[in-house]
Amino acid sequence: MAKEKILIVDDEQEISHLLDRYLTREMFQVIVTSSGKKAIQLVDTEKPDLIILDILLPDINGIEVCQQIRSKSTVPIVFISCKDDASDKVLGLELGGDDYIVKPFSPSEVVARVKAHLRRHRYLTNNPDNKQVLKFHGIEIDASSYTVRTNGKTVCLSAKEFQILNILAQHPNQIFTASQLFDYVWQEDASGDLRTVVVHISNLRKKIEPDSSRPKYIQTVRNVGYRFTI
Repeated sequence: MAKEKILIVDDEQEISHLLDRYLTREMFQVIVTSSGKKAIQLVDTEKPDLIILDILLPDINGIEVCQQIRSKSTVPIVFISCKDDASDKVLGLELGGDDYIVKPFSPSEVVARVKAHLRRHRYLTNNPDNKQVLKFHGIEIDASSYTVRTNGKTVCLSAKEFQILNILAQHPNQIFTASQLFDYVWQEDASGDLRTVVVHISNLRKKIEPDSSRPKYIQTVRNVGYRFTI
């Protein structure tokens, strides 16, 4: 089996070398760049399986890098940043990030999160039960290719956004609490920050709903959770 490829985008050499060393030790193939523009090119040429992306880069902002990558790829993106304000984290997740880790961090924790994201990405890509194409009025969800189309137009979602949508759509009209979605998608203890679920649901609605203020597909059941309606 070919080594999975990790792209590290960070202009702090000490951090890049540290993550490179830890990830290489875990048998990943690692590519490092300090340039946001170069990272966007590498997504096309190297096709990484996951990207670790700093927000503060010398040429273009990591948020812009993420947006450009999201326009063409659903590769998992893990932000790393010294900015720990809640608004920064929410913005990163809203614009397509799958995770947000604040510096300074434990390299072992980053490796563990990388493995978890890759494991979930592999599962959704390779699990035969998820290879069906779900078709509803106005929306089509293809789990084998991570593709979503609304009224015939392809919508680019982050890996986490797709996973939430896929779980809800596979169980139409079933109510999922935020804790359940957090547990299913992040596979972590549901006592974690559930606000990230709210952020991803909001972002999903902006991308797939005809009117995100009056959602047609992903509806909120007050004081309970969310359901996909058909």
